[in-house]
Amino acid sequence: MTTPRIHLPAPLPLTKIALVAAIAVVSLSGATAIVNRGLPTFGSARGAAIPLRAGAEKVTGEEVAVLTDAPNVPPPITRTHATKVIVNLEVIEKPMRLADSVQYTMWTFGGSVPGRFIRVREGDLVEFHLKNAANSTMPHNIDLHAVTGPGGGAKASLTVPGGESVFSFTAMNPGLFVYHCATSPVPMHMANGMYGMILVEPKEGLPAVDHEYYVMQSEFYTKGKYGEHGMQMLDMDKGIDEKPTYVVFNGSVGSMTGDRALQAKVGDRVRLFVGNAGPNLTSSFHVIGEIFDNVYSEGGSTITGHNVQTTSIPAGGSAIVEFGVEQPGDLIMVDHAIFRAFNKGTLGVLRVTGEENRNVFAAIKGIGVTAKGGE
Repeated sequence: MTTPRIHLPAPLPLTKIALVAAIAVVSLSGATAIVNRGLPTFGSARGAAIPLRAGAEKVTGEEVAVLTDAPNVPPPITRTHATKVIVNLEVIEKPMRLADSVQYTMWTFGGSVPGRFIRVREGDLVEFHLKNAANSTMPHNIDLHAVTGPGGGAKASLTVPGGESVFSFTAMNPGLFVYHCATSPVPMHMANGMYGMILVEPKEGLPAVDHEYYVMQSEFYTKGKYGEHGMQMLDMDKGIDEKPTYVVFNGSVGSMTGDRALQAKVGDRVRLFVGNAGPNLTSSFHVIGEIFDNVYSEGGSTITGHNVQTTSIPAGGSAIVEFGVEQPGDLIMVDHAIFRAFNKGTLGVLRVTGEENRNVFAAIKGIGVTAKGGE
């Protein structure tokens, strides 16, 4: 039996080795130049770029937080100092509409799904009061992703039915954060509707816009099929398999359509605070008929992109998108994993009214064109 020969490449001449080494040095020098130009790096080059915050800003006065149900958002914060903000939130378990003729017993923060929107300022001392309604069937708590501390407040806020827990934290990091129940089994509590968002405005505030709206995507895993009438129950096996029956905005199918559509006028600037509760899927958030002028990806406090068509929002994450509206009509909000939009419920409408601008858009010929050339 003949042993097969293995052909190895000829060794590089010393001159070529030197050339490769020189290229490597040039590449590393280029990387050093990139570092020096201020682009992101890793390791010791970052030095003190990672801050250690102490929450030491002087706190003056006290106020009770204004909380709102989706799609509404509390008004922008105009004060220029940190204050003590008291947040009062009650867990309420109650039957609610999931779709037409479909009911589901939601576990809610404040009586709505998603839970109430909380708005504070960077540096505020937040005193959080979590109550659990006396007729609740389970203990509940809250994990706010804006909290620096054990469990995001979950351990300190575990509350039995009829009870109340109080804890405090300093809102040290600006951004848009998800909150949710973290009582075991966590997936069950979240799948039943226990999530919402908290905005920590940067000290300098956000740029002024004409409209701000609260939009949160989530999934429901029901025993019955999509659209099956009656009271539906959680199907944990579907949740484990990550096969939702419904994927919706703001807690139900059609929550922002028809008479419930969001409103704007031509020439308005719109900001959407968009969250994704999951508990499993990533959202591909898109507004049909618009381009995002600014995107604060993953809910951070810095604009990370301009002229963006679709932005990814992970489960337990968020994004802020801003755009001007230049043409009347219905702008359609979707998860662009498109079967979810048209077959599971992730579809909402931003209705824009006002004068047409045919320089922006003009329908010229086709079955959808009227005698005047409009849609």
